[in-house]
Amino acid sequence: METIEVDRHDGIVTITLNRPAKKNAATVQLWTELLAALREISRTRQDRVVIVTGAGGEFCAGADLWEPATDGPPQHGLAQMRHVGDVALALHRLPQPTIAKVRGVAVGAGCNLAFGCDLVVAGETARFSQIFSRRGLSLDFGGSWLLPRRVGLHVAKEIAFFGDILSATEAREFGLVNRVVADAELDGFVDAWATRLAAAPPIALAQTKRMLNASMSQTMEQALDDEGAAQTVNFGTRDTVEAISAFAEKRDPTFQGR
Repeated sequence: METIEVDRHDGIVTITLNRPAKKNAATVQLWTELLAALREISRTRQDRVVIVTGAGGEFCAGADLWEPATDGPPQHGLAQMRHVGDVALALHRLPQPTIAKVRGVAVGAGCNLAFGCDLVVAGETARFSQIFSRRGLSLDFGGSWLLPRRVGLHVAKEIAFFGDILSATEAREFGLVNRVVADAELDGFVDAWATRLAAAPPIALAQTKRMLNASMSQTMEQALDDEGAAQTVNFGTRDTVEAISAFAEKRDPTFQGR
């Protein structure tokens, strides 16, 4: 990996976008490496939770619009965007919970990379923007799907049409960010959340994530059927037996994802 770093510790995977000189602006190579990392994590049982962040005090300045052309014949624009879409979908489908740890700017595709995570924790000086319209572009990296579900249609249009810079506090007020903490406390706060999630039952957590992601397109009847199927799976796992035993024995459970 040349444009991202992947670190693992006690079930916590930290993906760091690593182009600090460009505020971690995304290139084709970065998208390709990020997609490979996400697909590997999705297959790795030992990986319990994923933190996505950026190097050099910035999260991601969106796509690198000044990326030099690659050798060989030019790729069709739609094919290029589908590659970006594959990354957004891989993040969305990841069975493990994800946390965006945002310092500095998160704009354009970088903004939607953050919002595409399950949880978003921002330092108090972080800034967010759907900057696309100010660059003559429309939303990408899932922004047209994510925004209305986070803030409602009319507010989504306001954020997308104007492309204004939102402070961390404003993003929190809109419901786009879970927590805003002092910059100096950001690492500790996210590590604490990640540690708690890494200790949670992975099968149950993955099913809860899947059902919540699907909830906006399902009827109540479909949701209840899905819940019933998920609980049937859970009751057949060792983790549920362990949780019940731990409760009876007044101790913390140890979940294995089995």
